[in-house]
Amino acid sequence: MCKNKHRDLSPDEQHILEHGHLQMLSSPEDIARCDQAIIQHHYLHNVTLVGEHLRYAFIYKGQWLAVATWSAAAFHLKDRDAFIGWSPEQCRRRRGLLANNSRLLVMPEVQWPNLISRFMKLMLAQLSADWEKRWGHPIVLVESFVDPRFYQGTAYKVSGWSHLGRTAGWKRDGDDFYEKNDAPKQIWVRELVKKACVKLRAPELAPSWAKVEEAVAARCTAKAGQIHSLMEMVRAQVKEFRRAEALAYPIAGMICLMVMAAAHGVMRGPDDLANYADTLSQAQLRALGFRRDLDTGDTRCPKKTTFTRLLHQVDDEAVERVLLAWQDQILGPRQDRIVIFDGKKIRHGGVEIVNAVDSKGRFLGSVVTAAKSNEIPAGRQLLLKVDLLGKIAIADAIHTQDETARQIIFEQGGDYLLTVKLNQPSLHHTLESLFAKQAFSPCAHGANPCAQAGAQPGPAGDTLAGLPGSHARSSGLSRSPAGRPLGDAGQA
Repeated sequence: MCKNKHRDLSPDEQHILEHGHLQMLSSPEDIARCDQAIIQHHYLHNVTLVGEHLRYAFIYKGQWLAVATWSAAAFHLKDRDAFIGWSPEQCRRRRGLLANNSRLLVMPEVQWPNLISRFMKLMLAQLSADWEKRWGHPIVLVESFVDPRFYQGTAYKVSGWSHLGRTAGWKRDGDDFYEKNDAPKQIWVRELVKKACVKLRAPELAPSWAKVEEAVAARCTAKAGQIHSLMEMVRAQVKEFRRAEALAYPIAGMICLMVMAAAHGVMRGPDDLANYADTLSQAQLRALGFRRDLDTGDTRCPKKTTFTRLLHQVDDEAVERVLLAWQDQILGPRQDRIVIFDGKKIRHGGVEIVNAVDSKGRFLGSVVTAAKSNEIPAGRQLLLKVDLLGKIAIADAIHTQDETARQIIFEQGGDYLLTVKLNQPSLHHTLESLFAKQAFSPCAHGANPCAQAGAQPGPAGDTLAGLPGSHARSSGLSRSPAGRPLGDAGQA
């Protein structure tokens, strides 16, 4: 940043500012040149970039006039988070939509007025599009820190940034580690999208922003007391089948961990389970009954191989019972009338599973499709596990089968909404004919469905006259109390 007192630009300097151009640096040579300039001339003499990042240079006829780096936003920033107004969990899941201007350097030989503001204007106009091209998502708000011992943040102020306050004097050193530096810095922020803060704290993100949340790994938020209550439920349903003296990870704790992972949307196998386990605190690991490492004294965390072995041995029916019981305990009795069942093939898993959920995504059960079979019989087996009385079962066209429909209606007391496609021509034609316009059977007159050929008009005031099965002496029901027929259509 420029520390010189204000002066007017010369005509040559003005020409350079107007005709210089912004370049995103991507080649190894340009990146190395940028890093070397920052290490040599920036007062921090460090160019460590954390997380997603970009580098830029302002260039005129091959001469680099200024460079800048952008990296991942700070994990925790009290004033920034208050400015946005989001919750801690929203911050964790949506922080990827923010970027930090971690370094800004004007070359020593070109300390001209307006150079930084010109450079900043060009970067902010292009940053979000470049970030999406490089990292797959946009940037909607930016932040930066200014050390007041050296600068006053004038370059940010004239570029439309807002000064929020000061940091607590910690600096980020690595992906998830902070260290005290006893040098509080000014906090500056700027929205790149209109009402970005309102949108960032909204219950739902825009579709183009939501992919940032989808990429964030689930994290265990359960308290030790909640884990203990779940452990008791697991122990009652699942028995340990291994020798106790060889257990670093008791089966109750492992299943409890997998149930919590499933509740947080972790469903892609041992890799994701191991990543989820890494988010557990020492208190959470102790609550699960895991043993300590004799060398470090820390409670051990299971890895991918542990989950792989256990998943091949554990009783999946028992795990499902635990999951459903715990879900009911947390969410209460199910009120939704919709039951949606569908089959999905597990990528790289070699199996297909039919799952049932309600309209709000609440898990209702699952069945693995048998070898050399398909999801149709598995779907019927799954429905037998679900209470369908007074419910509506919904499925795609593969489950549009007579036997499935009969099971839903006659055996389980539900209704169904099944899909019919053009690759089911007979059924499709039958349904089309049912909904076609036609005379009311057995009428011969389309203009007056209630009139029949040769019918005699009934007595005045008889509202049942002219209807099939009616009779002057009848009560209007199909049979008398004695069970005697009350006439036929010809007597109407």
